[in-house]
Amino acid sequence: MIDAYSWPTPNGHKIHIMLEECELPYRVIPVSIGAGDQFKPDFLAISPNNKIPAIVDADGPDGKPITLFESGAILVYLAGKTGKFLGKTDREKFSALQWLMFQMGGLGPMLGQAHHFRIYAPEKIAYAVDRYTNESKRLYGVMDKQLSQTEYLAGDEYTIADIAAFPWTRSAANQGIDWNDFPNARRWFDQIDARPAVQRGVAVLADSRKPIEDDKSREILFGSTQYKRR
Repeated sequence: MIDAYSWPTPNGHKIHIMLEECELPYRVIPVSIGAGDQFKPDFLAISPNNKIPAIVDADGPDGKPITLFESGAILVYLAGKTGKFLGKTDREKFSALQWLMFQMGGLGPMLGQAHHFRIYAPEKIAYAVDRYTNESKRLYGVMDKQLSQTEYLAGDEYTIADIAAFPWTRSAANQGIDWNDFPNARRWFDQIDARPAVQRGVAVLADSRKPIEDDKSREILFGSTQYKRR
């Protein structure tokens, strides 16, 4: 049994989707990031960077428990555990990993910043909005060009690269994206969105997430609480 410490955010959904796609038995342990659960000592023992998701697999390597944080590392681990969604050859594997790194190092952070400055920032800073909106459009363009040549990001097979990128594109409108400008990426999005395991994955904890409207949650997520040394 895998314990998934998570919340219904794009990074959390990556793991929910992967667990569903791999048909692995798992239990979700909610970590309400608006309430500050990510700073509790028990969670920090698993995820020292105080970010979701994290997992504890009771049946880890050599049959011993393993804890993991960072969504990309968890995806690679689950792919290795099941032999799924990381290609069958070294060439396919490294193609998937490069696009996973594209998501982890670029797509996720930049779309997150666009989302923050467009939606959550207490004041609208035109420079920041323009910078991250334009970078989001550039990254969608990178995907669109790739997807004009291949069915999925890493080639013609669905991999953890797609599982990692998809949840971030569910909020395209909030990132200033018009899907009509990226028809190949839109085709890819719709294809993944229709997968039953993906639909089950994004439904995990969906009823728990509420709009961030109160000052306490805003301070926990965006204020000085984030920056305390623990």
